[in-house]
Amino acid sequence: MFLAAGLVVSVNFGVAGIGVTDVVRAFGDYDGSRDDLIIRTIRVPRALAAALVGACLAVAGAIMQGITRNPLADPGILGINAGAAFAVVTTVFVFGGTASSTFAPFAFVGAAIAATVVYGIGSMGRGRMRPMRLAIGGAAVAALLSSFTTATLVLSEQTMDTIRFWLAGSVLGRDLELLQQISPYVLVGFALALALSRQVTALMLGEEVASGLGQKTGLTKSLAVLSVVLLAGSAVAVAGPVGFIGLVVPHAVRFFVGVDYRWILPYSAIIGGIVLLGADIISRVVLPVHEIPVGVTTAVVGAPFFIYLARNKVSQ
Repeated sequence: MFLAAGLVVSVNFGVAGIGVTDVVRAFGDYDGSRDDLIIRTIRVPRALAAALVGACLAVAGAIMQGITRNPLADPGILGINAGAAFAVVTTVFVFGGTASSTFAPFAFVGAAIAATVVYGIGSMGRGRMRPMRLAIGGAAVAALLSSFTTATLVLSEQTMDTIRFWLAGSVLGRDLELLQQISPYVLVGFALALALSRQVTALMLGEEVASGLGQKTGLTKSLAVLSVVLLAGSAVAVAGPVGFIGLVVPHAVRFFVGVDYRWILPYSAIIGGIVLLGADIISRVVLPVHEIPVGVTTAVVGAPFFIYLARNKVSQ
């Protein structure tokens, strides 16, 4: 798996005509040349951003699938990405901010509100929260927030020009400063997720089983949702609403490591980073003249997988 990660990174720089020795020289023996400047300010930050966003989304998706016992759970499908995106678009529309470094706090707020609303919808009515009810509620919230986002962009051409590429999901132009600014939120989100790995594994067996093992299921779910908000909010702040990574990667990881979240979470982070970095490579080479946003590439692969899960994995 680590060999695959190294291969993807090598291919990423190979596509750009950059060797590993060039990267080492650019950071270890920087001479101010054009090539070194491109590596330090464009290529390496972009690769790190793709890997970080992929890891965040994959771990967030795995946590959501665990605490809801819903195979369709994903920050994009359940409206969390849409909530974060709407908050960012509204902020740009009202305050006119243009720097990506200012997006993170508002993305967290939007993600938290969307998660609360979707979870509330999934818990309404008689009986326990059902996977299909949660998925439908998430789709409805995502559609509503997406329509509000579109309306805002229609009203303000300046807002549209500012963030239209970000809104499609992209790591183009991200710098190391932005990654440093969101790193504390990411680290807290990962730490919370890993600390809750045993509890989430028990929740997968049912709340009765988890309660019988002495867990405070309400506290576990609250902390897990906080972890998801931090990770998904960070990912959206960096790359916009990239979809389906959090849906596909955890299922692929479970195929190899089983259902123990002590293994699912770290491997989801690794594979998620590899997958999004690979998707970014594909986005750059398919149409070299006009780059495709990475969010479009992940949707092309993820949408059929979502249909498969909806038909075969979800019980009413």
